[in-house]
Amino acid sequence: MTLFTTDDCVLCAQLKKQFDLPAMEVQVEVLGNNDAGALAHLAWHGLVEKARKGLPILVLDDSSALHEFPHIESHLLDRAARYGCGVTAKRSGKQAGCDSGSCALQ
Repeated sequence: MTLFTTDDCVLCAQLKKQFDLPAMEVQVEVLGNNDAGALAHLAWHGLVEKARKGLPILVLDDSSALHEFPHIESHLLDRAARYGCGVTAKRSGKQAGCDSGSCALQ
């Protein structure tokens, strides 16, 4: 499972703060840091255009992808419960915003 993020994404930061992703066996790929490998992995999944519209994107083990923050958060909460670890904060019920447009691949 891979979570595609970028450094200046408020929603991405919220997920990284909320969950212990390594303990949940979720790989984090940071886009936009001149990391050709992360961009190639994103392209392999055919998600470059989706990433230009918004991040984060969670690619599941079956190679399907979740693009909407509430669905990603819900899936990670379920996974954390199965792993018996990983949640550092409960769902806030309120989503951080990305008014600046920084929650997308530039």
